[in-house]
Amino acid sequence: MTVAETEIREETELVEAWRAEQLEMAGYGAQDAAQLAGRQDIDLHHAIKLLRSGCAPDLALKILL
Repeated sequence: MTVAETEIREETELVEAWRAEQLEMAGYGAQDAAQLAGRQDIDLHHAIKLLRSGCAPDLALKILL
């Protein structure tokens, strides 16, 4: 792996960790937050907005996935 690839991987992991933290703070469980955080096709703001609008985390997860 090149230095550039290593840096990109580390940066990606930091972003995913931050996304997971934000999702947990919004109300998702740790495992669900990690799963959502790793999916770049899921909009973080939309995932959080679902919970803030009163959607249960289980249902929000089904909608998003």
